Amino acid sequence: MASTQEPQDKRRRVDADAVVASDPDSLITSADPEHPANLIPSLCAKFWTLGWVTGTGGGCSIRDDDLVYIAPSGVQKELMKNTDIYVLSLSAQQDPTFRQRTYLRSPPCYKPSQCTPLFLAAFTRRGAGCCIHTHSQWAVLVTLLLEQQQQQGSGSGSGRNVFEINNIEQIKGFGKGPSKQGNLGYHDTLRIPVIENTPHEEDLTEYLEVAMEEFPDTYAVLVRRHGVYVWGDNVHKAKTQCESLDYLFQLAVEMRKLGIPWVSDIPRIAPDRS
Repeated sequence: MASTQEPQDKRRRVDADAVVASDPDSLITSADPEHPANLIPSLCAKFWTLGWVTGTGGGCSIRDDDLVYIAPSGVQKELMKNTDIYVLSLSAQQDPTFRQRTYLRSPPCYKPSQCTPLFLAAFTRRGAGCCIHTHSQWAVLVTLLLEQQQQQGSGSGSGRNVFEINNIEQIKGFGKGPSKQGNLGYHDTLRIPVIENTPHEEDLTEYLEVAMEEFPDTYAVLVRRHGVYVWGDNVHKAKTQCESLDYLFQLAVEMRKLGIPWVSDIPRIAPDRS
């Protein structure tokens, strides 16, 4: 987590065994609106208004030090409450892809999200503090346009599996990479890998991890005909990057309608600044 969050993190750290033995609900009980158990329902309600988590689809997870808070499966995202949240210990998960997990706190009425192993991959492989999964129509349409482009023979084989766009101001909303300083520039090319969908969401995990390896600077992975996973160092970065991506996906769909290429070569009218 970012250094500005450390004092708050320390206040929230708990002895997991003691909490489970006494009162698991204390993990999700707080008057602080920024507490993960309160923030996830608040965020998902906003995402619902954007059409990102329609019909119980999509999800969100926040890591607070070793504790991971996860929206459940099957909940109407605009009606979610803090009492619906799952909590687990990241360090207690021997294998992030292992399907049987021990939760420190579970809601009585819902099932664990199948997104869980993908969220955990963002936390363990990228050190992310938040991961958001949306079923945005614009994300789905972009993957279909890439598929169509390949079928029509107007793109390379690899073009089907990566979304690229440059020379758009909103690209500045993305960092250069987890281990790099600064954000992308206006003339830089943003690249988002695309993986194929699977019948069961948890089976996407290994493909997501491969995409992370092949695109070490990415903060997102598109899933064909499904949606997108976006992560960031903290909630603020994950949310703003998800918003920026959705803007770019919608713009890309409209650009394609008008015959405007996503990647272009335009003259620079001023020098780059470090």
